[in-house]
Amino acid sequence: MKNAKRILAAAGIILLVGMYAATIVFACIDSPHTYNSLKISIGLTILIPVLLWIYTAMYHYIKQRRDANQNVSNGKNE
Repeated sequence: MKNAKRILAAAGIILLVGMYAATIVFACIDSPHTYNSLKISIGLTILIPVLLWIYTAMYHYIKQRRDANQNVSNGKNE
């Protein structure tokens, strides 16, 4: 699972860097469709880190519950 977390973190970083670059490019280009693209880019720049944080929080929560359930089913009390 550690490798999966690293891969997802790397993918998140790549997505964020791409969105930052896209935001800068869309802000500099003067085109009729640029405004909508800029809004989407800024929205995703906010949404991607939030989703990554939610994924991480859920992973830790589920792991703690699974570990607690395994300790109870094995007869170990914490």
